[in-house]
Amino acid sequence: MNQYGDSDTLTQPVASPTTQRYEEARAAAHRAMTSVTAVPDKPLPPTEAERLAYRGFKFGAAFFGWLIMLSMIVLLTAVVTGAGAGASYVLDYTRADAKEQAGTAAITAAALFVLVLSLAFYIGGYVAGRLARFDGARQGFGVWMISLLLIVVAAGTGAFLNDQYDLVGRIDRPDVPLTNDSLLTGGLLTAAAILMLPLLAALLGGKTGQRYHDKIDALLG
Repeated sequence: MNQYGDSDTLTQPVASPTTQRYEEARAAAHRAMTSVTAVPDKPLPPTEAERLAYRGFKFGAAFFGWLIMLSMIVLLTAVVTGAGAGASYVLDYTRADAKEQAGTAAITAAALFVLVLSLAFYIGGYVAGRLARFDGARQGFGVWMISLLLIVVAAGTGAFLNDQYDLVGRIDRPDVPLTNDSLLTGGLLTAAAILMLPLLAALLGGKTGQRYHDKIDALLG
């Protein structure tokens, strides 16, 4: 007989009900912790006062949009001029042909000029609206207004200098085979288009630039 007793008579200890419930609770807690998915905290939505602080016209955004607009005018003018020179060379279109078709040439030049201005103001308004985030239309209007104010200042300065030195009288103006009524009508229509179409383009560009931030705000909730 073994000095430690018969091994066949040894029995495993039976867990008490309290211990069993503890083990089950701990296992359930472990399963619950391992199945938890970490959700990042969402940023708190800004209050109305915080939004108002960033809304409204922003001169910095409009000014940089205006600078981009000027750059685009130079770039697009160079592109259009190069394309026109290439087309004239290919089609053998000379200055004499332009004088014979003065009306068509004037309308084409005015339309291209208005188109270049509109595209430039659209891009400038887009940049201003993108920079300011809120109120894109106001930023686009700011781009147009800065341009208008500078044109008024330049026109006033030019009128003063012309009154002093008769600068306009020294200009050798080409003899255009068009009547004064045709020139006046075409000038008024071109002036109206130059005034209104770039404004609409700048407003549209500003709203388009703001849409980028609107999409982000909608995504963040």
